[in-house]
Amino acid sequence: MNLQKKIHKDLNKALKKKAKLECSVLRLLTSAIHNKEIEKKAALRKKGELDEEEIIKEGKLTKEEIIEVIGSEIKKRKEAVLGFEKGKRTDLVEKEKKEMEILQNYFPEQLSEEEIKQIVKETIEKVGAKELKDMGRIMTQVMPKVKGRAEGGLVSRIVKELLSQL
Repeated sequence: MNLQKKIHKDLNKALKKKAKLECSVLRLLTSAIHNKEIEKKAALRKKGELDEEEIIKEGKLTKEEIIEVIGSEIKKRKEAVLGFEKGKRTDLVEKEKKEMEILQNYFPEQLSEEEIKQIVKETIEKVGAKELKDMGRIMTQVMPKVKGRAEGGLVSRIVKELLSQL
């Protein structure tokens, strides 16, 4: 079953169970995915290379694009948690954390630090990086390999750490 269908199916289940928070999160996620599809179709129309039927077909989001949207929604929740923690709003912190848990169900399993380190080490060897100024080259090679399965900040920290040890 594709990811978008799974989200819709789970939304229907949540509606039947009257799970308010889950319904709210899944509706927002569905809306964010729909908005991303609209953006994609608009970009295709702007190019003017395809007819409307092809635009509708090509405008559907890929699994990777849906995962990007989910990642973006999770990131919004993390930022909100930080803001609410600063404001000492523990009630809202808990709500945002519960929303993140719901979204995590649709996000691919995250790589461990060890797995990321292994990928980075292999890339450093492949590229022949010798110093910290090679970080950009390493990041451009590593990020597509870990997309959706590791946060950029964590990958960046590991790359810096490993390059500084050379």
